[in-house]
Amino acid sequence: MPDVLDASPYDALLLLSFGGPEGPDDVVPFLENVTRGRGIPKERLKEVGQHYFLFGGVSPINDQNRALLDALRKDFAEHGLDLPVYWGNRNWAPYLTDTLREMVGDGRRRILVLATSAYASYSGCRQYRENLADALAALESEGLELPKIDKLRHYFNHPGFVEPMVDGVVRSLAELPEEVRDGAHIAFCTHSIPTSAADSSGPVEEHGDGGAYVRQHLDVARLIADAVRERTGVDHPWQLVYQSRSGAPHIPWLEPDICDQLEERQAAGVPAVVMAPIGFVSDHMEVLYDLDTEATAKAEELGLPVRRSATVGADPRFAAAVRDLVLERAGDERGQEVTPCALGTLGASHNLCPVGCCPARAPRPAAAGADSPYA
Repeated sequence: MPDVLDASPYDALLLLSFGGPEGPDDVVPFLENVTRGRGIPKERLKEVGQHYFLFGGVSPINDQNRALLDALRKDFAEHGLDLPVYWGNRNWAPYLTDTLREMVGDGRRRILVLATSAYASYSGCRQYRENLADALAALESEGLELPKIDKLRHYFNHPGFVEPMVDGVVRSLAELPEEVRDGAHIAFCTHSIPTSAADSSGPVEEHGDGGAYVRQHLDVARLIADAVRERTGVDHPWQLVYQSRSGAPHIPWLEPDICDQLEERQAAGVPAVVMAPIGFVSDHMEVLYDLDTEATAKAEELGLPVRRSATVGADPRFAAAVRDLVLERAGDERGQEVTPCALGTLGASHNLCPVGCCPARAPRPAAAGADSPYA
């Protein structure tokens, strides 16, 4: 039997994700949830939903979260970590508020949250914390006893997140024709966000052009590129590129776009490109459509060989990383001296988001941070 690992004071882990439709009839209601308050007409949402209809109206994210849940529960059980794992989404069933209500009914009072976003940004961190605050407010209005909620730190540079992506890039390079393999460039892909949101991401002292969002991605890209060079003996040129831009065209977003970058690489005589989606935990819709469909079609049009490397998904090393993060945070809460595990130059991220971290245009209460109304 494995030794019993101590997660106290926590009594549950909540996997918190974005959510996605699971059939054609779900697509427009799901997009209405995502865009609530923006006044977007239903006809426009049907146009946007064509990406989902190409895949039968089903986003892969929910099945991928189910696989991650299984991986976490298996890892915890095999290593003697007695911590139940729940799952809630921001925009589709199982909804966050419903899951928190279930957790309270099960007697859970100290909850750790794992968000399926590894980097600092408003949409990747604070918005999740705002949704947690909304859910707690709903439970409070029902007269329920509120749990204390903490969020696991950003894990972009944890070995269990980085190492599976290194393997994915090496495999993708090996899949390229031998005559173009050594000359291939690596496009490290992540979700584009408005430049104003990037510049204000992370703690105040880290602000600047691109903020923590860009710096963290660049650090991960360097880690992977260095590891690939050590594994293959080839120094592949690389660039951080962006995808999945949305919103008004007059608002500046992070660039270059992956399709523009593919055109530039082909014009410069680059023989092949590996697209590495380091900004995403799993192969959800932005990966399947923006990379596997749209960018791959652009590469075929250009006659440019491309491969897309895998995301981390439910890799056992990622599940082990989550266990490590849980024990690290639990030890810290108990007042023990812990040594956070982190690669690269930036070190381990903060446990508690400081006041002013990744601000929104319109301030809203956010849980699990220094400015939480539910401390």
